[in-house]
Amino acid sequence: MSINQLKIDPSQIVTDPKELAVYGKDWTTYFDIKCQAVVFPKSHEDVMEIVRWANETKTALVPSGGRTGLSGGACALKNEVVVSFEKFNKIKDFDPIENTIVCDPGVITEEIQQWAEKHGLFYPVDFAARGSSHIGGNIATNAGGIKVLRYGLTRDWVTSLKVVTGAGQSLVLNKSLVKNATGYDLRHLFIGSEGTLGFITECTIQLTRKAQKLQVVLLACESLDTVMDVFAHFNSKLTLTAFEMFSDVALKKVLEQKHLPAPFESNYPFYITCEIELNGSEADETLLNETLESAFAQELVVDGVIAQSDTQAKTFWRYREDISESLSLYSPYKNDISVRVARVSPFVKELDQIILSSYPDWSVVWFGHIGDGNLHLNILRPDGMTKEGFVSECQKVDKKIFECIKKFEGSISAEHGVGLTKKPFLSYSRSPDEIQIFKSIKKIFDPNNIVNPGKVFDL
Repeated sequence: MSINQLKIDPSQIVTDPKELAVYGKDWTTYFDIKCQAVVFPKSHEDVMEIVRWANETKTALVPSGGRTGLSGGACALKNEVVVSFEKFNKIKDFDPIENTIVCDPGVITEEIQQWAEKHGLFYPVDFAARGSSHIGGNIATNAGGIKVLRYGLTRDWVTSLKVVTGAGQSLVLNKSLVKNATGYDLRHLFIGSEGTLGFITECTIQLTRKAQKLQVVLLACESLDTVMDVFAHFNSKLTLTAFEMFSDVALKKVLEQKHLPAPFESNYPFYITCEIELNGSEADETLLNETLESAFAQELVVDGVIAQSDTQAKTFWRYREDISESLSLYSPYKNDISVRVARVSPFVKELDQIILSSYPDWSVVWFGHIGDGNLHLNILRPDGMTKEGFVSECQKVDKKIFECIKKFEGSISAEHGVGLTKKPFLSYSRSPDEIQIFKSIKKIFDPNNIVNPGKVFDL
């Protein structure tokens, strides 16, 4: 059965090779894209029809949102049909009693943030790709970002989901109930499933109230180990909403690419962008100043400054948030890893030795959400090295890195997902019994292996 026999408007089907090359990939750069078409559903019924057709024709489907993923989860490599939610993108309803909004899956994250702000509310899940990522994709990967320390993950802000399973079933999950002790909460199976169980066609998102005042502080440290001491010091005295670390190498790339002013007269090995929630009282301001002075006195930080304006605060955030874009020119190989916060220091010491011995002549960039135990490790591709050769070398060292992660009972993918890039290493974070249960769940929701096959694990 031809793709043109799909019972949706023909204008919602695209086969132009140029368009396929765009919609068939995400931000990963080392996969060869091959897909046969892109379809643009605009309703739940459209998605039902697409899944029905796919099951009848045994055609694999790949979900596509803002294509900001970094694990290959939205890449089409085997002539699949890409299902883009770009045109399924309305904020449809608002409940002023519960402060929830109902969204189509293609609504952009920043639109939700802006809508909330306009109505005196706040959506706290925040990250650099906010301007292009879709809420459906955020849910499918359980997106984290820079405020997890204070507000948690996407999972914590989803009260209900409407989905179409790979088998073509239409389900409404949880119906925004606060208490619902009626068996398994299937909503949480879909959150973080990377599109392997079905398609999200509607979501209800909880909003909250914004803090009275946020203060941004930029700090400099002599070592990664000291960064954790600074976190413990600040976290014991203040309410932190974010605690982000980045290396001198990362900052230099941002300054070069974005032409921002250097934060300090001297250069330091590591920097911290820290956001603190204040209640607007003088006592809170005094406590912040005392905490900073104490950090200097204990030689935990060697330089630091409190943002004196919204403009300066935004610049401090750009030092951290512009890193990924600034590194994109170097086709970096990325590791997105995590351990419990209490184990970060010993873990980093061991990991640092692996990196130094494995990449003695390569440029390695550290940054991450250190306050929740999440580190981003970026290896920049050397000049003249082929994409294939570079990835092959990096994957050899991955085994050493992931053995270290397994030792510390951490995760090989803290927030980017498994997708294709981390699929070969899933066993370092998940037991054989867990992976077998994953496969059994997949077969129940998607018996014909239609939706995003080959991602996370192989059946």
